[in-house]
This record gives sequence, structure tokens and C-alpha cells, in this order.
Amino acid sequence: ITDQVRARPLQAAASSAATFTVGAALPLVAAWLAPGGALIPALALLALASLAALGAVAARAGGAPIARGAVRVTFWGMAAMALTAGVGHLFGVRV
Repeated sequence: ITDQVRARPLQAAASSAATFTVGAALPLVAAWLAPGGALIPALALLALASLAALGAVAARAGGAPIARGAVRVTFWGMAAMALTAGVGHLFGVRV
């Protein structure tokens, strides 16, 4: 096993926990700092910017074109947000 990478489950768990914590903190900070009337647009823009950054990082890590990865993840994230908002609207959810 000299050329193979050994799994490190504790390192993977710690890394996952840390990235989840940072990812969860970003919208909380934005919600805290955004003025009341701009809360939803601010959170949506932050989410889309974060998705673009994560798509770029994932593309770079996978050796794919960075812009293409960022656009793809951002597009599908935006589509998921729109679908969620549409379903919420159908059920009478008001923000």
C-alpha cells in the first residue's frame, strides 16, 4: 500500500464538521448584518456567491474548467431556490 492513500476517517469527520460550521455561520452573519427589508435578497445573493465559490473550488480540485463548474453549481442552486420558493408560495408561505 505504498502508493495508495489510506483513509483517515477522523480527519474526514473533523474537516466535514469544520466546513459545515463555517457554511452554516455565513447566512447567520448575513442575517444579523442585513437591514430588515433586504434580508431575503441578501441571503439569496450570499447563497449564490457561496455556491459559485464552492463550484469553482470543486472544479479546480477535479481538474475541470473553473468557470464552468462555478456557473453549473450556481445555476442549479438558483433553480433549487426558485423551486423551493415556488412550492412555498403554493402552500401560502409568506416571508
